[in-house]
Amino acid sequence: MELAAFWAGLKLGLGLIVAIGAQNAFVLRQGLRREHVLAVALFCALSDAVLIAIGVSGFAAASTALPWLAEALRWGGVAFLSWYSIRSALAAIRGGEHLDPSAGSAPSLRAVLVTVAAFTWANPHVWLDTVVLLGAVSAQFAGARIGFATGAIVASFVFFFALAYGARLLAPLFAKESAWRVLDALIGLLMGSIAWKLAAGGL
Repeated sequence: MELAAFWAGLKLGLGLIVAIGAQNAFVLRQGLRREHVLAVALFCALSDAVLIAIGVSGFAAASTALPWLAEALRWGGVAFLSWYSIRSALAAIRGGEHLDPSAGSAPSLRAVLVTVAAFTWANPHVWLDTVVLLGAVSAQFAGARIGFATGAIVASFVFFFALAYGARLLAPLFAKESAWRVLDALIGLLMGSIAWKLAAGGL
């Protein structure tokens, strides 16, 4: 059960985190410019770890006090993931995403950390993904929430470090709009699949 929960957490964590957004674009930009790469990747991953732990542990306590909460949030998660899937599919069809990493001068470490902190802790989507959605899905793994949370946390560390340090290799690819469209299409398919399985009662 722990292993199944770990893989479910890893899969959902990756599915949520790879979505194109301000935080990921900032991490990618820092990686492309090779500026404070370790600090940015570590900050994002550790922040996710804290938020995931809050979501899983807090949701467990709340679901005990409110028995109906798990089912309500499960269907809320289905609705959110379905919307996410549709949004990504539309983004893939419309296109227009791009990344210009060359703008601006080299910032200080303090300025970079303040910026990434705002992208992380002041971003409602980050809270929704980590605390609310992952916390809700963790209820599907009674007795194995630690495994689920560990999988989601590993997903964050793998993604942020891969994105930050692999950015230089991706620079030529993501200069093209078509690359973002393919990524959005894949995200849409993954989110739709997760929503379907969650609606069916598990991942």
